[in-house]
Amino acid sequence: MILVRRDPSLIPIKLLAVAQRAQAELERALPADRKELIERKGYIWRRFGRYLSTMSYGKCWYSESKDVHAFMDVDHFRPKKSAKRSEDDTDDGYAWLAFDWENFRYSSQRSNRLSADEDTEETHGKGDWFPIMPNSKTATWADRCVAEERPLLLDPTRLEDVRLIEVKASGLMGPSRLCMGVAQRDRVNRSIKLLGLDLPGIVEARQVAMRAADALLNDVEKAVETADLLGEAGAILAENMPVVPKVLELQEMTRPKTPYAAAVRAQLRERGFAEYCLREEEMGH
Repeated sequence: MILVRRDPSLIPIKLLAVAQRAQAELERALPADRKELIERKGYIWRRFGRYLSTMSYGKCWYSESKDVHAFMDVDHFRPKKSAKRSEDDTDDGYAWLAFDWENFRYSSQRSNRLSADEDTEETHGKGDWFPIMPNSKTATWADRCVAEERPLLLDPTRLEDVRLIEVKASGLMGPSRLCMGVAQRDRVNRSIKLLGLDLPGIVEARQVAMRAADALLNDVEKAVETADLLGEAGAILAENMPVVPKVLELQEMTRPKTPYAAAVRAQLRERGFAEYCLREEEMGH
């Protein structure tokens, strides 16, 4: 998971106006009619998909996957028709956010929809799950205190959330060094499960990206060792090795537009080459 920077300038004004009209209609609707209205106007949030995709370079906001042969969903981070807080507790969710684009997250279906882990047969996927941390307020239609809620799920649009999770050397996700305390580690571990971030396919894809970074690093290290061992002759030989292009290739793999950039960044840090990760001001694309 890496930070997704939302850009409202990418969304056509006409589409925002359509969503605003739907919101106004929802506000006027009787409570018993809200779910039907939301379902009937589902085409509205689906139209946002292409613009949300542009914000993340076509990648799922949760998993960083980019599958050109699969449908992607526009997920409601806060569920629009019902919210499952625990196995025994479900409420009406966040109907008033059904047409609010800031509640949308571009998501792979494996993160957004319930499905089974191929190895363990455990159920993963967000579905209607939206647990709230203990002692947190819970927003309702009558009291829309979303800003005061403390969701358990990590949000890829919040830097403070993204910093809590990282890719481990195994390719699995886990708490980062900045994730301190039982409550925060629980957020990370539950998010990994509910968003399907460690399903076999996604772990394998991360491992492929990490191995590719490893191969480039090995070439760079070989050139450096050659120059050190052979003196002037080695330096000449090293100059003829394509070191600079390989370093640039590594850096490109850390850009937000690249699938599994977080895995590549983690591998560079693990190998002691954190300086090859592009700095924030260099990451524009």
